[in-house]
Amino acid sequence: MLLACWSAPRKPAETREVMLPGKFVVKKGSTGKFRFSLHSTNGQIVATSEAYNSKASALGGIRSVQKLAADAAIEDQTTKEWAAGESDRKATAAASKTRKKG
Repeated sequence: MLLACWSAPRKPAETREVMLPGKFVVKKGSTGKFRFSLHSTNGQIVATSEAYNSKASALGGIRSVQKLAADAAIEDQTTKEWAAGESDRKATAAASKTRKKG
């Protein structure tokens, strides 16, 4: 979600352009609920939140994303390895559930 990377050749420090950070935008929808979106430096929306009942909750969601995203792992659920591991996890959970009932 937040780990996009631009890999153009690097300019020397003295000629680099200053990159402005992305920004979070909070809006109130027609239903009265609040959502936030994360905009990249070029203005494109790269992430959108769930709906929150209050502005305070939406701002709390932004703080959570800011805190968690910097060190978040990437879980690629499109790989065969992930699918095999998920299948094993589900089988283990089902077996555990069956043992608890029996």
